[in-house]
Amino acid sequence: MTLATPIEAASRTSVAASPTVAVVYTRPETVLEDIERAMELASFTAALPQDVQTLLKINISWQHYYPACSTSPWQLDGVIRALKSAGYDDLVPIHNGTVVVDPKEGALNNKHEAVTERHGLESVFLEDVRWVDYEPKSPLLVLDKVYPDGFQIPEMMAGKNVVHLPTIKTHVFTTMTGAMKNAFGGLLNYQRHWTHSVIHETLVDLLRIQKEIHPGIFAVTDGTFAGDGPGPRAMRWHAKNVILAGADQVAIDAVAASMMGFDPMSIGFIRLAHEQGLGTGRVEEIEVVGEDIEEVNWGFKSAENTFASRGQKLIYWGPLKPLENMLLRSPITPWAYAASNIYHNDYWLRFIGSKRVDAALKTEWGKLFRSY
Repeated sequence: MTLATPIEAASRTSVAASPTVAVVYTRPETVLEDIERAMELASFTAALPQDVQTLLKINISWQHYYPACSTSPWQLDGVIRALKSAGYDDLVPIHNGTVVVDPKEGALNNKHEAVTERHGLESVFLEDVRWVDYEPKSPLLVLDKVYPDGFQIPEMMAGKNVVHLPTIKTHVFTTMTGAMKNAFGGLLNYQRHWTHSVIHETLVDLLRIQKEIHPGIFAVTDGTFAGDGPGPRAMRWHAKNVILAGADQVAIDAVAASMMGFDPMSIGFIRLAHEQGLGTGRVEEIEVVGEDIEEVNWGFKSAENTFASRGQKLIYWGPLKPLENMLLRSPITPWAYAASNIYHNDYWLRFIGSKRVDAALKTEWGKLFRSY
């Protein structure tokens, strides 16, 4: 990849020139070692101060196991092993729930608890900790308007490193989801769905807040299974056998988006974060190390919708927009949660998803999953 010119780099003074993103192909037999290699190629020790606690922000997009949907057990396992090997002894795995996802059930079904117990770590569920008012140190795009009376973040997050553990997958609201969106659940409470109509701007605001509260930020993205279609749940899985790592959250998402077949700068949150100087979204300005991805294009699609997402888009950006407050910020709001759960858990998983899960479990990655 080519480097940014001095003028281009100077225009984004808060971001170092040519951020590094490591891309490493892997297989089940070597994935733990390959994760450590990817992290080393992306210089994780330079990004994460060693004298503070390091939070492992696990992604649970569904309490059920579905390939590419949530942090994989080997992803968590490999990151913990690499950090411990480098002398990071104060590690805390953290989970967040949503109005439609039970994180404690998800941590069990996705084998996260099996991994953390193996390493002697105790998980923290953010709904169980103290949340405190947060006053941003710089202007925000939308969060101060969505929450005019202010908003809260988990008190325990401030002053700690964070390592994000997303997967490569599409998303019905943001085209793709990765490292930047992994902070969505960690820094906003159960009213986070209020931001869906301005989700791209919200993710940029959250990245700005992360830079204010975390001394170090890093991400390891799992593409061993990757998902396309109406993500983050009702996807088609593909075994892509790849791990990404990097300290620039915008850059690692841009590389993932490019591999998926999207133009990163056409994705709102990547473009806005790049323009705001919070990271690098142009792949030609990123130093990709490990593997050559110049010709990689998986041809993923995200324009598809589920029954549930089609209804949500009518509320956020369609003819039902005038009813948004009544439908999503009132005592009748739980109808939306119930509808989503009925569709995904009682219909889609039972009649469509379960067959795809069964097929995935017969692969070598599926066998590795079962071994945990």
